[in-house]
Order: sequence, then structure tokens, then C-alpha cells
Amino acid sequence: MKFRWSLRTPPSQRIEKLIVGLGNPGSAYAGNRHNVGFMCLSLLAKNIKATFDKKEGLARTAHGTIDAVPVLLARPQTYMNLSGQAVVKLMAKYNLSPADLIVIQDDLDLKPGQIRIRQGGYSGGHRGIASIINDLGSEEFIRVRLGVGRPAPESPGEKHAAVVDYVLEDFNEDEGKVMAQAITRAAEAVKAIVAIGLEAAMNAFNRNQTE
Repeated sequence: MKFRWSLRTPPSQRIEKLIVGLGNPGSAYAGNRHNVGFMCLSLLAKNIKATFDKKEGLARTAHGTIDAVPVLLARPQTYMNLSGQAVVKLMAKYNLSPADLIVIQDDLDLKPGQIRIRQGGYSGGHRGIASIINDLGSEEFIRVRLGVGRPAPESPGEKHAAVVDYVLEDFNEDEGKVMAQAITRAAEAVKAIVAIGLEAAMNAFNRNQTE
């Protein structure tokens, strides 16, 4: 459902796109695989000269523009599994619809550095995405999925634990080089979604990448 602009929202504060990077707050998590959403959002903020100088609801936020479109960048401070709580507060405040939401996430099912843009679909087991779907009541938001790969299986009984530990580890040196380039490209993908539209951005960034 599309929310209408509220009379409480002055024109100068209107936002057309909410861009959320998923991750866990705090320095202990800053370099984790699970925090590539935060990393990408930080780079995007730098590129558009926006500063995370506000606390709105349950998120740290930065206001800026992409191709003259007013955008709000948000890093939820709820920890990953409750990301939806922060997202829905911001969407309600700025009267946004699911189609106005872009979420940057890590993805275990893509090779390290691969990027996929999509709209809609289930969470794929990502708890941050699942939280947003549950609290928003819709799957119809845009995701920029940034691959981090999966850990090598050790034994069937340890598979789940291995994944949890894996996403909460930092990238090794070789992965770090690959991911630095991928994060730059993911930030460009977000800018493209806003500037040229979803379909054109998908054509440009999903091409020649295989899952």
C-alpha cells in the first residue's frame, strides 16, 4: 500500500527513496561479512557527500540526493535480526511504500564479490531481510545482494553453526581485496537504481554474473 504524504512532513524534508544498509552496530562487528551493507552505505554516503549525523527512530541516518532525488541513508541500530523495526519507523515517518525502499545485504548464495539486484521474493534465510518482510508486511522492496560466499562444510551437524560463525568473521586479505571492489560497484548499483530506474540498473549490474 502506498502511503500518502503526511501534513506533518514539510516539503523540505520529503524523501523519495530510503536506502538501508544491513549490519550490526558497534566496532566489534565493523569488518564482518555480515556488515557489507553498512560498508556499502558508508561509501555511498561519502560519494554523495552525506553525513550520518542524525539518529531517527532506531537508525543512524544521513540525508542527501542522488541525481536530484532526495534520499535517506539508514543504518539500523537494532542488530541484524530486528532490522525491520528500524525500517518501518522510517518508512512511516516519510510515508514511503515498499517500492521506495532499497536494502543492501550480504548474500551467502552468491560468490564473494558478485552483485544481484532484485525486487521482491523471500528472504533466502537472511534474518535481516526476514525481519523487514515480517514488519513491513511486504516482500516488494528492492534488494542489492552482495555475495560473500558460503563456508566449506565441516559436518552436517555443524553446518548452521559454521554459517553463523562465518558471517560474523572479518574478510581475509584476499577476500578483502575482492570485496573492496565489489562494495564500490554495489554503491554504484544503488545510485543507478535511483538515477535510471530498477530495470536499467538490473540490466547493467546483473549481466554476465552467474550464481
